[in-house]
Amino acid sequence: MTTLDVDNPYTLESACTVPLADEKRVNETLDRARAAARAWKETSLDERKALAEKAIVAMEKAADTIPQDISRMMGKPLSQAQGELRGMADRARFMLSIAESSLSDIVLPPKDGFERRIVKEPLGVVLDLPAWNYPLLTAVNVVVPAVLAGNSVIVKHSPRTPLSGGHFARAFEAAGAPPHLVQALDCDHPTSERIVGDPRVDHVVFTGSIYGGHRIAQAAAGKFMHVGFELGGNDPAYVAADCDFEKTVESVVDGAIYNAGQSCCAVERVYVHRSLYSRFVEACDALVSAYVLGDPMAPETTLGPIAQPNHAAELEALVEDARGLGARIVRGGRATRVNGKGRFFQATLVADVPRTAKLMTAESFGPILPICAVDSDEEALERMNDSQLGLTASVWTTDRERAARLSRKLEFGTVYMNRCDALDPALPWIGVKQSGRGHSLSALGFDQLTRPKAIHFRLKF
Repeated sequence: MTTLDVDNPYTLESACTVPLADEKRVNETLDRARAAARAWKETSLDERKALAEKAIVAMEKAADTIPQDISRMMGKPLSQAQGELRGMADRARFMLSIAESSLSDIVLPPKDGFERRIVKEPLGVVLDLPAWNYPLLTAVNVVVPAVLAGNSVIVKHSPRTPLSGGHFARAFEAAGAPPHLVQALDCDHPTSERIVGDPRVDHVVFTGSIYGGHRIAQAAAGKFMHVGFELGGNDPAYVAADCDFEKTVESVVDGAIYNAGQSCCAVERVYVHRSLYSRFVEACDALVSAYVLGDPMAPETTLGPIAQPNHAAELEALVEDARGLGARIVRGGRATRVNGKGRFFQATLVADVPRTAKLMTAESFGPILPICAVDSDEEALERMNDSQLGLTASVWTTDRERAARLSRKLEFGTVYMNRCDALDPALPWIGVKQSGRGHSLSALGFDQLTRPKAIHFRLKF
């Protein structure tokens, strides 16, 4: 039997070992998901909502184990993993609260002698491929709405956080779900790609890298099937001259460093109005220097290790590229160990970063805050849009009209004013350019998990 061994990014010892599915197990999983989807389609929305709520409660009851599993597998400080579990429950319950209005039939205006409706039917089997950086949140975006919409779900989680899929499957089982409604499956990448192309799968949602997204798109190319992609970002922030300075500094630094910068919507490049620039860099440095690297299970740790084995070296290379182009390394910039353990990267502040530096053009996915000065809103806008990625952007200003004007021209799925690195489930989560296709969450998210059927009845001749 082939197994997957996941190391602990702090101890570098084994965090978990899971068996990888062989062809027989894959086929059984797909057949069972197909049968479960056919039966679940016939249930009422009230039944689905009741089951989803019980599953959420089951996840909450595992609050002593699920966050610890996350911290061991990908290095997130335990307090942040606990917060992710709470956020997962909140997000799931919001989708549950809008399910009835979002999934109800669309009844067209009366037409004499006719009944006309648009019914939203489930797709069937949904394959969810979540990311490791927020293993609960990226999974729940699909699992709960898909079940509410009448689908069955297979969760094939990232090989960095494989235990997370099992937590969802067991929660639904504990809630009394029909057999195999939500299943967890662990397999290698080639097997995942074969499953994407299997005719028993009706919809795929992938959260991960651009490279991975292209592989999934190729695997699905032979099917007339929509695939949803959330592929990360190189998210800019513009700090205008009239910002609320102290709150902006605190928020932008946290938006860049939280979760060791391993967030698709982390702040990855900052354009500061020149009138504030020197003061802003100095204030950021005071906060960046205060991060405490260490054991993710220790309450004093605010910056955990880097999840992926080779990524700390890649982050060093990005910083060195910027240095070679004239940037100033104000703080950090190096891979390091803590008490002889782990693969850490220092909380890093880089100033005077030229636009050609890779830190300004590529997704770094690390605790790095690159900053440069701009002279106007127009320059900031031009620099922010100068990217092939388009997930989120933030404008820091006390002028609502400035934010509104810029938002109309910013080429991003979400534009924030005075916040960043956040997700409101009432709003669709969507990327443009190379950051994705399709959307999740909000009332619109159910549209990705259903297909419309036109009801066109002639009642009299």
